[in-house]
Amino acid sequence: MILHGGLFQAPSVSNSMSIAITSVNNIFRPSYYQYRCVNGKVNSGGVFLYNKKGTRDRVNLCRRIRVYSESKIEEKQVRKYSPLLESSLLSENHVSTAEFKTIPDIWRSTAERFGDQVALVDPHHDPPTNMTYKQVEQDILNFSEGLRVIGIKPCEKLALFADNSCRWLIADQGIMATGAINVVRGSRSSVEELLHIYNHSESVALAVDNPELYHRMADAFNSKASVRFVILLWGEKSSISSHVMEGIPAYTYQEIIDMGHQSCAGFVDSRDAHEKYVYEPIKSDDVAALIYTSGTTGNPKGVLLTHNNLLHQVHNLWDIVPAGPGDRFLSMLPPWHAYERACEYFILSLGIEQVYTTVKHLKDDLREYQPQYMISVPLVFQTLYSGIQKQISTSSTIRKLIAVSLIRISMAYMEFKNIYEGKCLSRNQKQPPYIAAILDCLYARVIAAILLPLHLLAKKLVYSKIHASIGLSKAGISGGGSLPLHVDKFFEAIGTKVQVGYGLTESSPVVAARRPHCNVLGSVGHPIRHTEIKVVHDETGEDLPPGSKGIVKARGPQIMQGYYKNPIATNQALDEDGWLNTGDIGWISPVHSVGRSRNAGGIVVLEGRAKDTIVLSTGENVEPEQLEEAAMRSSLIQQIVVIGQDQRRLGAIIVPNKEEIILASKKVSTSDSDAVELSKEKIAGLLSEELRKWTSDCSFQIGPILVIEEPFTIDSGLMTATMKIKRNQVVELYKEQIDDLYK
Repeated sequence: MILHGGLFQAPSVSNSMSIAITSVNNIFRPSYYQYRCVNGKVNSGGVFLYNKKGTRDRVNLCRRIRVYSESKIEEKQVRKYSPLLESSLLSENHVSTAEFKTIPDIWRSTAERFGDQVALVDPHHDPPTNMTYKQVEQDILNFSEGLRVIGIKPCEKLALFADNSCRWLIADQGIMATGAINVVRGSRSSVEELLHIYNHSESVALAVDNPELYHRMADAFNSKASVRFVILLWGEKSSISSHVMEGIPAYTYQEIIDMGHQSCAGFVDSRDAHEKYVYEPIKSDDVAALIYTSGTTGNPKGVLLTHNNLLHQVHNLWDIVPAGPGDRFLSMLPPWHAYERACEYFILSLGIEQVYTTVKHLKDDLREYQPQYMISVPLVFQTLYSGIQKQISTSSTIRKLIAVSLIRISMAYMEFKNIYEGKCLSRNQKQPPYIAAILDCLYARVIAAILLPLHLLAKKLVYSKIHASIGLSKAGISGGGSLPLHVDKFFEAIGTKVQVGYGLTESSPVVAARRPHCNVLGSVGHPIRHTEIKVVHDETGEDLPPGSKGIVKARGPQIMQGYYKNPIATNQALDEDGWLNTGDIGWISPVHSVGRSRNAGGIVVLEGRAKDTIVLSTGENVEPEQLEEAAMRSSLIQQIVVIGQDQRRLGAIIVPNKEEIILASKKVSTSDSDAVELSKEKIAGLLSEELRKWTSDCSFQIGPILVIEEPFTIDSGLMTATMKIKRNQVVELYKEQIDDLYK
């Protein structure tokens, strides 16, 4: 074999055909010799590379192949394909009939099984859209082929900056079906963040929600990014000013669909079209999506998720959500969250109808569509809880008294019921005495039996009306943050099952969840199938026994490949054995054979973040240091700790500078006041004004303030030797006041 600058002669080929490989991605190292030719034909399964020791390696084919003959030069392009989805377009030689191994394979399978059943209902976009499973499959095929027509190649990255809708799903799956990688984010992100994500990911083109979003992005992207083309999912090109495009081609969603439809028709009818390509199936371990998530160092990190990562969720979430054809889901979360995205793939693989809604339309859509399930974040369930409480409080005095009394009785009933069913949490590794445990459970059963008639009366008089307004006849699934215990208890009492799941973007995302038959309040449930969870010491890394609090780690097929172009962060998050450091503090319930916790063994309980990141009930991650540094520029603030874990908005614990507070007070008041006479309400008002002034440029704002007089010190145990405030200890010390602050 002779190698000349990438062109070599294959001596075993009878027609003396030679091959040149031009790589889009520079994957070849100097130590490899390139050889790929079988019986005079280009092997469609991949490139085999032989190193100097003669070992054969296999490398995914993401590049062009040129076939040279004596009379002509023909350029062939690689066509990656989803084996099941594109089986109607490709010859049997290129089609796998095995169970789907990529995400786009789902749609051929569901089209065959559920055909004319409604898959997607999108009532709040223009035009309102209903799509059957057959239509979803066809539009995904057309969109993916349309992308090929306008030049998207396998392994290229296409930024999808848009909100949840039926067209988001079609675009997402159309991109994946070409073998390209989509880079996702929502329309509410700042232009600076979107630009960083686009450039860091090395995306080549944009698919955006609407013309308004593109207008907002255009100036920054035209000057600081290279954009091959723009696709508008909603709206018309005429809405974009001509000077904004600056020569960048723009396509509407329908234009991509139409181009793809025409190309697909020609592809089926023309044998020549087939021979223009070298075929390679998308593989389970190929990257499917690049999802950027907030980190602890400012810019978001890009999480690399493969088809196999996401398919783990599709195959294993049924234990948590045993849904099926005929069920209806309400969807309102942004699909660039791994949580919503994986859940959409899962529920649609089962032939379920998905209805898209928004916060604005949630109440009306719950009443109109009466969904069996809704997957959302704690804030939504808190909002529903608050709405129900408000409705009760505005009722007549008699109705209010009856409703409040019956709800309390139902809560007591469920508490005793959980005791005798063994569904209570315990950190105690020692099992309770057998006789005492039996008597305890017997007592709980008796009290529950006494309360049961009143609980049944409450269901008929009060809870049936609540159910009629919110639906959720099977379950609400909460994730992305901690569900407040009082909200958890309330929904359990009224008979609306709320299950809690747990995970991270880095784990695709679910690693644990509460089962319908074991819905233990205050926990995140057992690990899902094929998933391991352990708790380790935060300093030594030593494995801890059940009941001991430490850092939660997870391992399984859903764990990410790593962070894109960030090996340092990858090594910090993933160890050599594949364990993901979640950054959460928690413990695992010990296994008992008797007593209140006999059916709660092995359940995971979370108690906060190991690091300083604050996760709001909306699912947003906030790094408090930026806010604290900005606030400390005020002379009125001596010390500050930003709080808000699992709350709807941020708050702060502040130690004021007494002397400066007095001076500021005198400036706004003619009275000769001193620090003793100043009320905490007045101090809080002055501090709120300062916070608004100094943190106005920050991404998040601070709401309620807890003013304390005594500063944090080393002697009090609230500061380290290097004068850093121990955030977790401060929050724990003032827990009751913080709870009151958010009431």
